[in-house]
Amino acid sequence: MSADDIRRAISRIAHEIVERNQGVDDVVLVGLQRGGTWIAELLGSRIAEIEPRSEVVVGKLDVSMFRDDIGLRPVVPGAVSAIPRDVTGSVVVLVDDVLYTGRTVRAALEGVNAFGRPRAVQLAVLVDRGHRELPIRPDFVGKNLPTHPTDDVEVSADGVVVSHGGAR
Repeated sequence: MSADDIRRAISRIAHEIVERNQGVDDVVLVGLQRGGTWIAELLGSRIAEIEPRSEVVVGKLDVSMFRDDIGLRPVVPGAVSAIPRDVTGSVVVLVDDVLYTGRTVRAALEGVNAFGRPRAVQLAVLVDRGHRELPIRPDFVGKNLPTHPTDDVEVSADGVVVSHGGAR
């Protein structure tokens, strides 16, 4: 995916979020630290262009303390969590750059509960690379990108880079 592909995917996902939720009055975008925060901000800006009369609420969530592999590797909090309002009764759209095993999303589901009890949770990702370990499926996807489990996928506003690792 090029920078233009990223821009188009964000625009498409923004439209899909607005359509699926019949506006954004009860929607809270939550970027998962670190990779999803910049995407959530861009989605928020794009949604504000689509729905100029609505307030677009954008927050960020560090899931490191909610991971299920906390005993298997060191816990390093990535950044501060900040969701500007109680999410009780809202539709929370979790936003991340890459969906892989699903474990980060599982942690985010637990972490978002510290900010209230959402009516529903949706998931938006720029890249779905497969290889799920948990039964998690995104609601909004920029690109399905089949990869090998040893590959590294890096997403930025400049595009997507896949580095092939390990033996095949």
